[in-house]
Amino acid sequence: MCGIAGFIGTKNINFYEINKTLNIMHHRGPDAKGYKFFREKKNICLLHTRLKILDLSDNANQPYTFDGLNLVFNGEIYNFKELRKDLLKKGYNFKTSSDTEVLLKSFHCYGQNCVKRFEGMWSFAIWDNKNKKLFLSRDRFGEKPLYYFRNFENIYFGSEIKFIKSLHKNIFKKNDLLIRKNLFLGFKSIQKSNETFFKGIYSVPNSTNIVIDLNLNVSRKNYYKPKLDIKKYSYDKVLYETEKLICKSLSIRLRSDVPVAFCLSGGIDSSLLAAIAKKKLKKDINTFTLIDKDNRYSEKNNVDVISKYLNCQNTQVDISKNKKNFFNNLNELNQINDSPVSVISYYIQSILTKHISKKGYKVSINGVGADEIFSGYYEHYLTFFHSISKKRKQYKENVKYWKKFIKPIVRNTLLKNDLFYLKNKNDRSLIFDHSKMLKKFSTENFSIPFEEKFFTKNLMRNRMLNELFYEIVPNILRHDDINHMKYGIENRSPFLDKSLLNYSLKIKNEYLINKGFQKVILRDIAKKYLPSSIYNDRRKVGFNAAIESLVNFKDNKTLNYMLSKNSQIFDYVDYQKFYIFLKNLPKRSIPNHYSKFLFSFLSTKNFLEKQ
Repeated sequence: MCGIAGFIGTKNINFYEINKTLNIMHHRGPDAKGYKFFREKKNICLLHTRLKILDLSDNANQPYTFDGLNLVFNGEIYNFKELRKDLLKKGYNFKTSSDTEVLLKSFHCYGQNCVKRFEGMWSFAIWDNKNKKLFLSRDRFGEKPLYYFRNFENIYFGSEIKFIKSLHKNIFKKNDLLIRKNLFLGFKSIQKSNETFFKGIYSVPNSTNIVIDLNLNVSRKNYYKPKLDIKKYSYDKVLYETEKLICKSLSIRLRSDVPVAFCLSGGIDSSLLAAIAKKKLKKDINTFTLIDKDNRYSEKNNVDVISKYLNCQNTQVDISKNKKNFFNNLNELNQINDSPVSVISYYIQSILTKHISKKGYKVSINGVGADEIFSGYYEHYLTFFHSISKKRKQYKENVKYWKKFIKPIVRNTLLKNDLFYLKNKNDRSLIFDHSKMLKKFSTENFSIPFEEKFFTKNLMRNRMLNELFYEIVPNILRHDDINHMKYGIENRSPFLDKSLLNYSLKIKNEYLINKGFQKVILRDIAKKYLPSSIYNDRRKVGFNAAIESLVNFKDNKTLNYMLSKNSQIFDYVDYQKFYIFLKNLPKRSIPNHYSKFLFSFLSTKNFLEKQ
């Protein structure tokens, strides 16, 4: 995990400007820094800061050069050992034990199609000094960030927006529409396009290669697109193959020359990964958990059971103990994110990564992607009912179990209607839940047509793939990356694996949800590794916290800060309506949609005032 930046164009740059940018990049790579500058028809500059995870020597420092190719790389190629063996057979020699050298020599051997062979997470740039072209690539899921900005004379790129700002030395206007979307529609709306919170700066799409020549001509190619191709596999076969793929994915993601930690929420996803690592892969694991005293968001009981069952060390971090530092922490996070922190989950995650760092860990394993690949949200039940509605016996049985076990524990009233998608399969009002209530706080009436990418006619799986690539996971990954890089930690997500996703797209919907259980496959795999109280727990708690656990809304200082009329936030939020709302907040248990809005208000207010 590292930081990369650079540009191609007419810009002249001096050592002071380069060193200034490298210093800004330091948090992404505290172990080494370097740069290369090329003068051709255009100027080309590559910058890199390194966090040492594989091959801890200086031999793999970057920019890394081989036969006219110059690489700056952020991420990990998990299958580098297998790729290295293939390259050795083709006559390549290696001076390091790093994935960096394997990546560059794979490009030398296979060209742009090398990325199809990679299992990993990456954003990288290669200046090909022979062919005079700059090559940029981003991984399939978009785990590693890559931003760019173009004007008439230059194209800039970087792992973070602030790196581009430093190189370009220009003030960028804020993206008003994205700010409104974030405030009133929620985080699922802000990754529908490649826009950022600054006009003119865009995110390179996931699964994308870009080639730029000396005339600044740009060509793009999408090298991966998931395809639903359901097979008539037996359930036993699906169970066996899925377990094998998860074990393989986790195994290669545990490759590291530094200590590895596990994030443990108490849900089936992270618990299964920790259990497989401990019981099958025979790893001595250490886990880290956030604890909220609000029972709506607490999985402490599950965590205690799992820790005892696996006989593993578990560090529990009490969220409420960070209450007094909330505003300082939020300010720091907004600055490093180059955007408002979207939801409270990503704020509290930074608290956890800080404690992981304090314990000396440089790699952490998480369960991101399992909900979107194997079905983990309450809404998935409703799409599932639509998909099996013509199978009357199966439909009636599943609705019966849902009404008995799930409906009573769902807090969001919008998700309690089992006929929602059966009545109108094109209705997507659930996606931006309670947005009609929240938009009343907007200073402007605005209407955003719902955008959804088409992958398949299968409603359930199309929704899940949109969540995976355009709605939920992109936001998680964006904040995951920043939160971990802030403390010099590399985050790894075993469920975000090409082979695992491709295989899951061959699995019937009926194997994902059954008899009031979601993620049935993961639960049945877990029967080998975890106690029944864990794999039989139907609750969807999620990685979340109550806003009251972090902010004291009874405190006059806090209220005065939130209601200061000269704040830019009131260009977007109606002051009078918000004033009435804040003065009438319930004393206990603020409803979840209002809790989200309050956090978004505070985060956006801070972002607007500090940028």
